Amino acid sequence: MPLTPMDLVAEAKRHIKEVNLDEAGSLLGKALVLDVREPAEFALGALPGAVNIPRGVLEFKIDGHPAFQNRRDADILVYCQTGGRSALATESLRKLGYENAVSLAGGFKLWQESGQAVESPSVS
Repeated sequence: MPLTPMDLVAEAKRHIKEVNLDEAGSLLGKALVLDVREPAEFALGALPGAVNIPRGVLEFKIDGHPAFQNRRDADILVYCQTGGRSALATESLRKLGYENAVSLAGGFKLWQESGQAVESPSVS
C-alpha cells in the first residue's frame, strides 16, 4: 500500500528531534532559524531572525546560502506552518550532515497563536 504524506511526516518525526515553544524560544538568538515555508507565507510573518529557504528547494539551496555555509555543526531551528514540512526538512538536513537541526512542533501557527514574537521580514 502506498504511503501518504502524513505517513512520511510520521516516519521523519521518528528520526528527528522536535522542540516545543519554550525550547524554541530559548534557541532564538543562539541558533540559526530556518523557515521552510513558501516565500508568500514567509512574507506574512516569521520568527525573529529567520532565513527563508522553501522546503521544495532546501537540499539544493542550503549549502549555497551565506548563513549556512560551513555551518554543519550549527544549531538550527527549522519551522513551517504546522510542523509537517519542517519535520521532513529536518530529516533531510540531518542526512546532509546538519546534525543539530531540530523541528518546531506545531510550527508557525502554534508560535503565533501562543503570542510569541513575530516579525515582518523583507522578502527579496
